[in-house]
Amino acid sequence: MINLISDTVTKPTPGMLEAMMQAEVGDDVFGEDPTVNALEKKVAEMFGKESALYCPSGTMTNQIAIKAHTQPLDEVICDEYSHIYQYETAGYAYNSGVGINLIKGENGKITAEQIAAAIKPRYDWLPISRLVVLENTCNKGGGSHYTLDEIRPIQTLCREKGLALHLDGARLFNALVETGESTQEVGAHFDSVSLCLSKGLGAPVGSVLIGTSAFIQQARRLRKVMGGGMRQAGYLAAACIYALDHQVERLREDNERARRIGEVLSSLGYVESVRPVRSNILIFDLQEGLTADAYLAYLKEMGVLASAFGPQTVRFVTHLDFTEEMLPKVVGALQRFKR
Repeated sequence: MINLISDTVTKPTPGMLEAMMQAEVGDDVFGEDPTVNALEKKVAEMFGKESALYCPSGTMTNQIAIKAHTQPLDEVICDEYSHIYQYETAGYAYNSGVGINLIKGENGKITAEQIAAAIKPRYDWLPISRLVVLENTCNKGGGSHYTLDEIRPIQTLCREKGLALHLDGARLFNALVETGESTQEVGAHFDSVSLCLSKGLGAPVGSVLIGTSAFIQQARRLRKVMGGGMRQAGYLAAACIYALDHQVERLREDNERARRIGEVLSSLGYVESVRPVRSNILIFDLQEGLTADAYLAYLKEMGVLASAFGPQTVRFVTHLDFTEEMLPKVVGALQRFKR
């Protein structure tokens, strides 16, 4: 089966497995795992920040960031497609006691002007606008991504209004290989960054939260209370280091294959529309009378797995284990479909 359900389905490469087997480990809760420490130092330096914290998931890094940046009765401003709103089980309310202020952006991207209009006045009966969260790339937005030119006015506004700015960097490197921008430039524009390593980069587990030393010191306590204190986590951290050293540039291949599939879909009569393909996520809508479930059942018979993103909407995600040799089989399955 060719699995395009997500880029989280990848398996470690032989080189990554070897790095994991050779990892030197200790107890990370005591700060004594040398490989975890090396990963955190590496990522912090990449983004020009003072410190970093390795966590089991991107949901945890996002939730820790929200908790660290806010107080109960505050609110978070983000796009309506944001992962923190759509797919983290309302953790902002459960963990932090904050509200959420949704903006209808364009394919998951919001502007400084929209944020400015969303900031609440300081009345007793309103939550305090405290944190802005951007997502790069935006999953539900079809892999859309911000450029630094789009981020700069948002950062300026946040500084002027006293709001913290957090980046959910779920597939950040898929964006950076397209824009040519550096991690140092990205880090300079945010108070905190969540970097996921278990999606396109192909590590089996983990995300890293990046920020100031004081912020990460608080984040470590929050990680512990959320149950995220891992012990000999260096075996997993070694995979993340390997991914950063060896599997960033090849993300261009994933993005390009997604574009090529998108071009094929745009030519097919049963496809109503294809969202702009900006990275490795491809979302498209079927014409009236076709359901995503029926279409996915057909694809499964043809040896291709994908996911439904709505009653008539389908998502493909290209990744490390989707090779050039698999592309013709997917294209053939798409072209042979009869409504």
